[in-house]
Amino acid sequence: MAEEEQQTEELTEEQSTTTEEKPEGSKEEEKKPDLPKNVVTIEDAGPCKKKVSIEIPEETIKYSTDNRYEELRKEAIVPGFRKGRAPRRLIEKRFGKETTEQIKLTLLAEASEAALKDNELKTLGEPDIDYENIELPEKGPMKFDFEVEVRPEFDLPALEGIPVTKTILEVTDEQIDKEIEHIQKLAGMWTPREDGKIELEDQIIADVLLKVEGLEEQEKLDNAEIHVRQNGFVGQVPVEKLDEFLLGAKAGENKQFSVDVPKTYFREEYRGKKVDVQIDIKDIKWLKPAELDESFFQRVGIEDENELREKTHDKLQSQIERQLRTEMSEQIYKYLHDNTDFDLPLDVVARQADTVLRRQYINLLMRGMSREQVAEHMEQLQAGSEEQAKQQLQTFFIMDKIAAKLDIDVNDEELNGHIAELARQRNQRPEKMREQMEHDGSLDQFRMEVRQNKCVEKLLETAKITEKKPDKKAKKAATTTEKPKKKTAKKTAKKPKSKEKES
Repeated sequence: MAEEEQQTEELTEEQSTTTEEKPEGSKEEEKKPDLPKNVVTIEDAGPCKKKVSIEIPEETIKYSTDNRYEELRKEAIVPGFRKGRAPRRLIEKRFGKETTEQIKLTLLAEASEAALKDNELKTLGEPDIDYENIELPEKGPMKFDFEVEVRPEFDLPALEGIPVTKTILEVTDEQIDKEIEHIQKLAGMWTPREDGKIELEDQIIADVLLKVEGLEEQEKLDNAEIHVRQNGFVGQVPVEKLDEFLLGAKAGENKQFSVDVPKTYFREEYRGKKVDVQIDIKDIKWLKPAELDESFFQRVGIEDENELREKTHDKLQSQIERQLRTEMSEQIYKYLHDNTDFDLPLDVVARQADTVLRRQYINLLMRGMSREQVAEHMEQLQAGSEEQAKQQLQTFFIMDKIAAKLDIDVNDEELNGHIAELARQRNQRPEKMREQMEHDGSLDQFRMEVRQNKCVEKLLETAKITEKKPDKKAKKAATTTEKPKKKTAKKTAKKPKSKEKES
């Protein structure tokens, strides 16, 4: 049988050599014939999902098959035949299975891509095509269908005259006093307490013994620093109401108490255990604020207290303006969400929720929590991640459509400017930060955030802004501070900017 096949091949080879060959370069390129178009049907398949059904005509399949085998015949090497001379039936026998699969995949890819493009479907991700269960028929058309997620279709609300309320906040003398007092404390020194009794926010130096449940050996800490707060630490052990154990005690005294460490504490050696604490107080210190003198002014790079108050006023004013801008932006987002209604692609929400969840998971690990602790909070994290995912997706689709309508984009120069500002805040080189963003894939996300902020700024330009005074409770909370121990010089801070008119 093998000999007969070999003789047939040799005979075919001999016959093929007698075929008249056209001179090289004289062969005219074959034109693609007018083939019937694919039959495409599109149906709704759920929220932001379409079912696409396609029928590829038999003529198209035959044309693609013939073309593929013609290309293969020119390149295939078949024993007993010169390159390009093997008959098709032998090529089909030798390469048929692999070639049929290639033809099928090519037809499926071309047909699905053309269907999405011709019908202007704005897809999210790739079509869900079951390639393995689709076969290339020997006769007749090839029919297949798939589902694809698409962007939600919705109408934007009116973008001009969005109602926004702006709270009128002014920097007060009390706020300036409190901020300066905070600066003085940051530059202050720990000083021995003269009366020798522990007060809130003091620092004590003590020798500590910790007896952890289940461990025979005690943990000893010499000259440990302990800050007296409502919720503080003794070594690495968290202590609720630490101030109640220590207030009023003196140097030389010994304090003993027991604490139950939470089961969610990130340090495994203490987690969920009872710890007996013994503190031998050696020294008590209080934080003495720096004096507003010539030495202090030189250290902070100013001339006198008047300049300090002016700079503090400007700093607080900038904080207020950022706060107001954030509050007004949130009102813009709320207006857009409240006045835009569309379903979200469920699968996309699930994938986005998974991304949010992984980000939260990693953040908790970076904060020192163990994987076991994080696992205990997974149910709560999952619920939160799904809600965050929905919010993020809604915002993305809305702002993306607004950016297209208002023709807002972010060029490389703008993007580099924002990266430079972020790098300055983090004391990094801009080029290094951009390289890091490109590496971890966050550059595109950062560009979208910058574009989103530009959209909000544009909407605020045409918003209907109504000014209002803060309510009494909020104003009282914002301005109530402790009086400074030392009266500062007469206030000469810059006056706040005049109120904006309703626009």
